[in-house]
Amino acid sequence: MSNLEFLAAHWREILGLTLEHLWLVTIAIAIASAIGIPLGILLSRSPAWRKPVLWFANIVQTVPSLALFGLLLPAPWLGERVARLAVFALALYALLPIVRNAYVGIAGIDPAVRESAIAMGLTKRQLLWHVELPLALPTLFAGLRVATVIAIGVATIAAAVGAGGLGELIFRGLAMVDNRVIFAGAIPAALLALLADGLLGLLERVVSPRRRSQSAAPRAVAA
Repeated sequence: MSNLEFLAAHWREILGLTLEHLWLVTIAIAIASAIGIPLGILLSRSPAWRKPVLWFANIVQTVPSLALFGLLLPAPWLGERVARLAVFALALYALLPIVRNAYVGIAGIDPAVRESAIAMGLTKRQLLWHVELPLALPTLFAGLRVATVIAIGVATIAAAVGAGGLGELIFRGLAMVDNRVIFAGAIPAALLALLADGLLGLLERVVSPRRRSQSAAPRAVAA
């Protein structure tokens, strides 16, 4: 049986594991974004915290994924449910690109733009929502794309602790020394990463200020 025939014969199982994989990644990215974007904004306001926060995020990135899953297994509350543990670990891995790009996107805005907005009477909250975040969107989305691709790849290791996902097929294929089973997990994971990157790139182009009309900025500021 060829690889394609194997995929066709087991498409239901592959689809179920793909959806499980996607669920783990989606929840992890949502948590990482909810923490990382506000944290990046905070770092742009308080540069003294930049080094320790980014240092911690960098340290997490250097820990091998399988080792991180193993280290978290004995942790109270997390180790009780492997899906919860997998989501937490994936969120940690996704945190660095999201935090860093949020910080760079906000901190890299031309100071003259801020001064002009403040001179027009915008409050700090209005400055953030109507000026800084729209201008930082391309950088934010770039970080989100990197984080998503990383999470999809690392999520295959989650099967080692029983969290499910496409990694189940990869580990099963390794145990059976069967390339067809390995490919059945690896190919959908690779396609999932490419699809997620493409969709986020398309969304970035849609919401990017570069694609909006020049008249949109005055309306937003006026709001």
